[in-house]
Amino acid sequence: MATLPTSLRGWEACCETCAPRICRISSGRRNRAIRFSSELKPIVPYIRRHLRPYLVGFVATIFATAAQLASPWILKYAVESFRFPAKQRHLLVYAGSLVALAAVAGVFRYIMRQQIVGASRRIEYELRNDYFAHLQRLSPSFYRRVKTGDLMARATNDLNAVRMMLGPGILHSSSTVLVATAAIAQMVSIDPVLAGVSLLPLPLMSAVVFGLMKKIRTVFEAVQAQYSRISEKVQENLAGIRIVKSYVSEQREIELFEQHNRAFIAENLRLAKIRGSLVGTIEGLAGIGMLLILWLGGRRVISGAITLGDLVAFMSFLTMLAWPMIALGWTMNLIQQGRASLTRIDRIMREKPEIADGPQTDRSIRHIRGSIAFRDVDFGYEPDHLVLRDIRLDIPAGRTVAIVGKTGSGKTSLLNLVPRLYDPTSGQVLIDGRDAREIPLQVLRRHIGMVPQDTFLFSDTIRENIAFGVENPDPEKIAWAVRVAHLEEDLASFPDGLDTMLGERGINLSGGQKQRVALARAILREPSILLLDDALSAVDTQTEERILANLREVMRTRTTIIVSHRISAVRDADLIVVLRDGEIAERGTHQELLALGGLYWELYEMQKLEEALEAI
Repeated sequence: MATLPTSLRGWEACCETCAPRICRISSGRRNRAIRFSSELKPIVPYIRRHLRPYLVGFVATIFATAAQLASPWILKYAVESFRFPAKQRHLLVYAGSLVALAAVAGVFRYIMRQQIVGASRRIEYELRNDYFAHLQRLSPSFYRRVKTGDLMARATNDLNAVRMMLGPGILHSSSTVLVATAAIAQMVSIDPVLAGVSLLPLPLMSAVVFGLMKKIRTVFEAVQAQYSRISEKVQENLAGIRIVKSYVSEQREIELFEQHNRAFIAENLRLAKIRGSLVGTIEGLAGIGMLLILWLGGRRVISGAITLGDLVAFMSFLTMLAWPMIALGWTMNLIQQGRASLTRIDRIMREKPEIADGPQTDRSIRHIRGSIAFRDVDFGYEPDHLVLRDIRLDIPAGRTVAIVGKTGSGKTSLLNLVPRLYDPTSGQVLIDGRDAREIPLQVLRRHIGMVPQDTFLFSDTIRENIAFGVENPDPEKIAWAVRVAHLEEDLASFPDGLDTMLGERGINLSGGQKQRVALARAILREPSILLLDDALSAVDTQTEERILANLREVMRTRTTIIVSHRISAVRDADLIVVLRDGEIAERGTHQELLALGGLYWELYEMQKLEEALEAI
């Protein structure tokens, strides 16, 4: 095998040493480019829909840049006219030309901003709507692990950062690239030597910018995460303000909030330091370049290499170049913040609802009669911890079934499987003989009226709360639902009756009143299946009896499942099911279960004793 000459062997050794490093650098750049494009991929459909204003804005940027770049040449001719008295009469023409160019540039800059920033506002509007709509589709299990304050922070601060990236970020980056490219080209045409000297700081600027970009993004993500914690703390305290005051914990909560706030300030100061170093370094390097040009340019004018007009024009172009260099740091900052925020929003948008229509869904189903069957159902919120085990239960359409049991026995969990708030871990829930997963979610839930254990009312009128989920409700039907829920006497005491405005979560109503408004809301839907989860726990016994008497007529024509800890609310049910530790321990009518002398009998005797003690 032939040997290489010494000089070539040295070159080969150098290649063996450098090639892996060069490959790593190019690979790193390629990976960064791929990562950058994948991060921006979620926003591409929105930009595509608003491509026209972005294109109009970009064209306006070109015209504004052209008008701006013409000004130094007019200055050149104006300065050179001082050497020729005959041409001095043209000074007014030069001055007028500068004013006209400034006006033209101003008009096109207005169009540029109006189009690009306007498009970013519209994208923010659409993205916020899509984000909210996506949150509406996510399953309850998602909200068990993600805090409300964090979701609110993404809907406000993060969306604002994305808008800034798509508006001012794109606007200034495109303007910066155009102005810098054109200004450098003009500078080279005037004096290549001066242009070369003025561009000496650029590699150092690039190194500083790209070195700090990663830090800006990392710290900004930490800022947004801390903002989420602050939002969570505020939301929790405002929602639970009565608990905070009841336990005299105001000062403790203030101190905890102060700790979160101090951490937020610390992260923001870190970000401000990085931003400051970025802008300060760029400005400093630009200033050094300006000094070099003044010194070297002056010498070249004296030597006759260039004219004074050339130097004035060159300095004007260099001044134009200085702002893009400064704006570059700010623009990169906006882009990094926008990327970080877009990633945070995209994490939520990528969440898939666990409960959704699937391939097995039969779109031909439009109505539900209401029979329910549980076939060997196991269920757990966590895979390794079952709440319900081996549930077998048949409920014919139009029957009333009551579920009783001690706290934590799985009553509410069983109820939640019917409207598919959760799906069983194993087994099947059948509606009208079909697997509930085969019925379109909209159809299934439209035919179910549910009063959950945790009553929630919106900050709206009582009328709107009762009519929630019903399009164009009939006033007579609302009045009927109010009568069934035994709300008439309470409404008469309110200043505006049904039009009384409620506070947050219905704070100006008592617990019993809130439950009855929620009951009226469920009844107004006239559902095929009515689910009542401890719906009367906050009303007194006499009111409960009246409501149950009204409900008997309603329940006669629909399948009803009642969960209650009161025996008085379930004694008339067609079937009573007793749960113990997630399993069906007993089933039968009221009399049959009392005769068994088991868990139901114990609950009954315990409640009789409690009533006797209350009477005493």
